[in-house]
Amino acid sequence: MFDSFGRKIEYLRISITDRCNLRCRYCMPNGIDLISMKDILTFEEIVEVAKTASSLGITRLKITGGEPLVRIGCTDLIAQLKALDGIEEVTLTTNGILLSKYLDPLIRSGIDAVNISLDTLDKEKYKTITGFDHLEDVMQSIDDCLLNGIRLKINTVLQQDLNDDEWPDLVMLAKDKPLDIRFIEIMPIGQGAYFKPVSNDDILERLKIQFPGIVEDERKHGNGPAKYVSIPGFTGSVGFISAIHGKFCSSCNRLRLTAVGELKPCLCFGDTIDLRKILRNTDGSERHQLLTDTFQNAIMSKPESHCFENRSLITENKRMISIGG
Repeated sequence: MFDSFGRKIEYLRISITDRCNLRCRYCMPNGIDLISMKDILTFEEIVEVAKTASSLGITRLKITGGEPLVRIGCTDLIAQLKALDGIEEVTLTTNGILLSKYLDPLIRSGIDAVNISLDTLDKEKYKTITGFDHLEDVMQSIDDCLLNGIRLKINTVLQQDLNDDEWPDLVMLAKDKPLDIRFIEIMPIGQGAYFKPVSNDDILERLKIQFPGIVEDERKHGNGPAKYVSIPGFTGSVGFISAIHGKFCSSCNRLRLTAVGELKPCLCFGDTIDLRKILRNTDGSERHQLLTDTFQNAIMSKPESHCFENRSLITENKRMISIGG
């Protein structure tokens, strides 16, 4: 289905955990409030929403959180979603701590690719950023994924005066490993509004100096807006998702579903559409029609673009872990 600006919407990001709704030391940084399990969508409800999405042309699903692997049955959900008519791909975004533990059931579920969030290769910085001492577990998960032939991306957010000096070491992950290392510009929403971002343009210019033979990589790497480059002698690629300095709203192809059932057309704005109320207060043909109509309305209500360049117009104030970034 196309939105009112002619963009084909074919990608849904589904958060299955929200604000530490599960008490787990692998889950989120400290200081996050708990939310009751009864407030988040059940797997049956998520599958029903995904069926509606697929009937309207959504073909790709991303399972996110919070940290999705802390929710019991995550791999079973992925298998159910993979079995839906019209769904061509189901992928996972994770912090990587539990990934090795769940790798075999994920493979059996049919997972198509995995993204691992990793902002530093320094053990002490990792503890500072995440609150955990699990960098070795994440690095093991990376190796295990590659050993099993899973398509892998590493998502990195650089912050000034914290980890902005680590980009050369992070880039080197792609030298001998068949993975994509992607630098994502931090967006000024939620906690992100308080951090100093790093421009991807600056990183790319530094890369060109260090690797003069660098060239644009025009191969398709996934479903998102990342632009990639190839470095001579490297097995993997380097990507850039530049929401601030490379606005890509004209090609945005996605919606987001939060763990509490809010359908979200754009990260920049707080506007959401409540699907949980439909799922829990209607049934039969009425529910099917309401879900379909609501999904269509959400697609048609996608704004033309974000306004990250003008913070006074941003209306989203939730943390990214509650949005399913």
